[in-house]
Amino acid sequence: MSLFNVFNTAGSALNAETIRLNTTASNLANAESVNGDPSKVYRARHPVFQTMMDNSAASFDQEDAGVGVRILGVVESTAPPLMRYQPDSPAANKDGYVFSSNVNSIEEMTNMISANRSFATNVEAINTARDLLLKTIAMGH
Repeated sequence: MSLFNVFNTAGSALNAETIRLNTTASNLANAESVNGDPSKVYRARHPVFQTMMDNSAASFDQEDAGVGVRILGVVESTAPPLMRYQPDSPAANKDGYVFSSNVNSIEEMTNMISANRSFATNVEAINTARDLLLKTIAMGH
């Protein structure tokens, strides 16, 4: 893999992790939201990624096959919302129940830590590639 390709690959990973962090932040911000209608309550969202492959790479030389990450979209969780009996809530339905978001705060915090570490790793890869290129240029002078 060329050192120049590292910038593209790590850059696409940084973009993916940014989407992941933003989605996680949105989930955490809406973790305590409630509604009287289960179809209107906030549902956790999760990004879906796909590896981008370089199809022009020879079948025997798979080192240069991976070229980055693509965001396919963001999907909503299919887990049901949590139902609580809370008749004094202004959001309660006629039976006194409110439906709260299906966001799992512990899972979201774990996702945030993982995305943060992946982001930092990709920044380090970019910095290392930059340093190697600068040292290569300095050797030529």
